Amino acid sequence: MYNETPVAYLQAPPSGHEPVIPDAAARPLVTVAGPTGSGKSSLAVALAETFGGEIVNCDSLQVYRHFDIGAAKLPEDQRHGIPHHLIDIADPGEVFSAGEYARLAREAIRAISARARLPIVAGGAGFYLRALLDGLFEGPSRDQPLRDRLAAREARRRGSLHCLLTRFDSRAASAIHPNDVPKVTRALEVCLLARRPVTDLYRRGRDRLLGYRSLKLGLLPNREALIARLDDRCRAMFEEGLEAEVRGILAMGYPPSAKPFESLGYKQTLQLIRGELNPRDALFYAQRNTRRYAKRQITWLRREAGLEWLAGFGDSPEIRQAAIERLRAFLAGFERPRC
Repeated sequence: MYNETPVAYLQAPPSGHEPVIPDAAARPLVTVAGPTGSGKSSLAVALAETFGGEIVNCDSLQVYRHFDIGAAKLPEDQRHGIPHHLIDIADPGEVFSAGEYARLAREAIRAISARARLPIVAGGAGFYLRALLDGLFEGPSRDQPLRDRLAAREARRRGSLHCLLTRFDSRAASAIHPNDVPKVTRALEVCLLARRPVTDLYRRGRDRLLGYRSLKLGLLPNREALIARLDDRCRAMFEEGLEAEVRGILAMGYPPSAKPFESLGYKQTLQLIRGELNPRDALFYAQRNTRRYAKRQITWLRREAGLEWLAGFGDSPEIRQAAIERLRAFLAGFERPRC
């Protein structure tokens, strides 16, 4: 199906693709990561068709029902009959955490393996991927009243939460930027509820995914080409009815403060509906913020150990062929010799 010559890897895997040592206890797992708009879904479907796989979503917006256009969910007719998991599993008003994602994704992966199918995790949520593979430290559950008090304190004096975290856990404070209020808030929440520094809890280790050996592929298209595609995609979202979708969600009774409304495109659409932005400016800010988000995704994923980069879009024949050949070599390490 894909007969073009594969492109070279942007970043060669360690030791030049050393053979995988067979391990009877380990099962194969594939992840397809990359910035938004890089063609992860398309590549995941191609790999699933070729190797008998099922896809597990790793996008933090696609887990929400009703958020379709702005989330760039792959239409049913483009899924080619491949089962997709962890899409449309949460209502917009729900709080869906990385820990919940890791739990559900692991359940889906094990079920896929039990069916003798290949689990393929696809999406650009780097924190979700890390939670799935490396696990999260066991900390106290979210305490909304405490968070509200901390938010009020930060509103009264900007930077006060970071100063407070420095008093409780200077090592944690030094690792978090003062402007990253969500992370500062969570670190403080853990310190206050556990009554001990959050770094002490980190030392206990994490609940890593066991029983799997992973091939981690990353898509990294040319910067200018990616920017052009993202700008076009944002424009298409508005043209295809993003405003009508948002109005429909609001009409269902979900408040504008619901978490998924903070996402790219949706935030600008809310501002458009309120009269805070005109259509031209709404598109401008959606495009600008999407470009910035893609840059942050690449920065995050560059820190992901063992990620093998492919220099192009996942829907290009060359990249698909390169990924197929790499995955075929990876899976060969799981084959048992025949008698």
